[in-house]
Amino acid sequence: MSLDYIIVGSGLSGLMLCEQLRARGKSFVVVSNTSQQASIVASGLYNPVVLKRFNMAWNADQQLPPALSAYKKIESLLGIKIDDQRPIYRIFNSIEEQNNWFLACDKPKLQQFLVPKILDNNNPSIQAPFGCGEVKFTGRVDTKLLLEAYINHLKSKDLFVEETFDYSLLELNHEVNYKKITAKNLIFAEGFGLRNNPFFNTLPLEGTKGELLVVHAPDLKCDVILKAAVFIIPIGNDNYLVGSTYAWNDYSNTPTESAKNELLEKLKKLILCPFKVVQQRAGIRPTVADRRPLVGQHETHKNLYVMNGLGSRGVLIAPSIAKDLIAHIEDDITLPKEIDIYRFKS
Repeated sequence: MSLDYIIVGSGLSGLMLCEQLRARGKSFVVVSNTSQQASIVASGLYNPVVLKRFNMAWNADQQLPPALSAYKKIESLLGIKIDDQRPIYRIFNSIEEQNNWFLACDKPKLQQFLVPKILDNNNPSIQAPFGCGEVKFTGRVDTKLLLEAYINHLKSKDLFVEETFDYSLLELNHEVNYKKITAKNLIFAEGFGLRNNPFFNTLPLEGTKGELLVVHAPDLKCDVILKAAVFIIPIGNDNYLVGSTYAWNDYSNTPTESAKNELLEKLKKLILCPFKVVQQRAGIRPTVADRRPLVGQHETHKNLYVMNGLGSRGVLIAPSIAKDLIAHIEDDITLPKEIDIYRFKS
């Protein structure tokens, strides 16, 4: 089999690379054992504003339009609904936070996203004596549905090889040879699994374990995303995602009692109605110390590339980063310096 690309990994990074290649009419195959859970268990929230400090997330205003466009195209391709657009209500804890909100509303880049007024809380099930601020153009992508449906689509086209990639079988010459597949280029999009990759394992990829809960709360009656010490995200049928935690020393995908208790403690301070925990999810986010993705070309093997380290904002940034990488390979367009792995070259 002779192709343009092999993609290793089937999380958000791999999927968005597929979309870029599909749009260009390039041939490809995905090799993955689906062992990395970060994309599947992610909250899927996209939000251009850092609501702890009231400033713009990195390049978020530029990343949001292509992200929304990409998910709309995938919805059309797969015949599913994955993008649930709804505002975020940032719950204030003090008068000082209210004042900081108005200061943030005057920042030129934030004016399109922040509503410059304090919203009174009229929901008796929510604890918000200082009111809320509304963030526009936010929402949630159902990453679990997205990835399951996309992988099934790839399988139906014989474009998915479900196995653990064996680096020892990779032959590198002017082309890439893997088992019976020959390709011009190979892109590793393995998530936290990149740490075991002999070609890119020197990159400073870190892992932060994230856990979230699904709770059933019929009396909450909330149709917006709430943000306080935790996010509360409506997902239908009176169910809500509650998250997320951050742990730096646990690299398992196993849910923990300590994370559950942490989330429950914060949730009980935010809502006043009964609820029931119906599910707990855990996964390892691939992150980088400088909070920028790892994208680029291997120093020696020029047909090997990497796209990784998207962190907790992967839903928002993955479409743009995938476009940057494919444009770099196909059109020889220079990668933005802040994402290029050569920033770590000693």
